[in-house]
Amino acid sequence: MNKEKKEHISVLENEAVSFFQGQKIHVFFEGTVGAGGHSKAFLQAHPEIRKYFGCDVDPEALAIAAQTLEPWKEKVELIHGNFATLDQLLKERNINSVDGFFLT
Repeated sequence: MNKEKKEHISVLENEAVSFFQGQKIHVFFEGTVGAGGHSKAFLQAHPEIRKYFGCDVDPEALAIAAQTLEPWKEKVELIHGNFATLDQLLKERNINSVDGFFLT
């Protein structure tokens, strides 16, 4: 059986990014990074981001996101986990303040 690999299309990407228009973001946390489409858009729109945390429970999604976000690898930390434990995830990384969240 031959399976075609379909490209992932981020839903409401422009709307999500426009929500943060005009804001300075240095630390950002995305709850379900998926294939990295929204992450890429946020990182392109906000070059001032110093640290971008992308969390997902799916290790395959994280692998795809790592490829998508390769140009920003020095800023991006991909986390295998569930954003339901957000407090713990941030505490483990000594992060006391986050400028923006995208939780889906």
